[in-house]
Amino acid sequence: MKLITFKQAGVSRVGAIVNEEVIDLHASYKALLKSEGKIRAEQIAEAFVPSEMTGFLQGGKESLELARKAIDFALTIKEDDGYKLVYPYEDVKVEAPVPKPGKIFAVGHNYKEHILEMGRELPSNPVVFAKFANTLVGPQDDIPFHPVSEQLDYEAEFAFVIGKRAKNVSEEDALDYVAGYAVANDVTYRDIQRRTLQWLQGKTVDGSLPMGPWMVTADEIKDPQTLEMVLTVNGEERQRTNTANQVFTVKHLVSFLSNLATLEPGDIVITGTPGGVIQAMEPQVWLKDGDVVRVEIDQVGVLENTVRNVKGE
Repeated sequence: MKLITFKQAGVSRVGAIVNEEVIDLHASYKALLKSEGKIRAEQIAEAFVPSEMTGFLQGGKESLELARKAIDFALTIKEDDGYKLVYPYEDVKVEAPVPKPGKIFAVGHNYKEHILEMGRELPSNPVVFAKFANTLVGPQDDIPFHPVSEQLDYEAEFAFVIGKRAKNVSEEDALDYVAGYAVANDVTYRDIQRRTLQWLQGKTVDGSLPMGPWMVTADEIKDPQTLEMVLTVNGEERQRTNTANQVFTVKHLVSFLSNLATLEPGDIVITGTPGGVIQAMEPQVWLKDGDVVRVEIDQVGVLENTVRNVKGE
């Protein structure tokens, strides 16, 4: 299933994409309950298939199964009492799949080729830093280039989203705690990143984490370590790798991070970038206004955003 957060008529909702159509999951489940004669359809729908992604993920496999039933029902009737249940994809504003995560963990130095191009040694433990919800933008948004820097860089990333509370999880069980996968771009302000030993400053500027175009549920990707990933700028290939080249796998990262902090449904982990970043190039030609950055990951999707200068700051 392809899960999204979308906005229609100014209201954000959880949806699923089927054949270029967007199904409003909460409204569809409520309509299904009403068709079954349930008196408290609104309250039941809010409990089991809520309209906000984090709440929906908290429902786990039960909410996913109910959502599948709601999809089948919605595609049959299309609307309920004049209220649309199904929208053409082009008629909605698609946001980041999880707009308000509790935590965003980012992993640095997780591809051998990127580690070597940056002149570093392979780490014995994952290099972890944080990004925050203010960085998230969706697949239909621009990458805002704020005038605090002149060195804007891209980083193609494979992201996963936690689906149930995880603490001290073993690698053997780790994938059971993943709700799904998405494409991300860890946009980085390099000069700001290098001002101190800590990277946080250059990684947390508003709008610096495009993510999408949806979240593919984990049941559709049996092995997350077999996926080809490519980034282009204006059609020119800059990064290419396979998630098989990761130093620390998704399984390892779930286990490792859950031993540091309790992971909750909706938490996001971006798993590192391969070689080919601008910082390692000679000459360094930084991203500029109008550049189109496209990241494609096999079995997941395509994320394409345009860089736009932010004025008036």
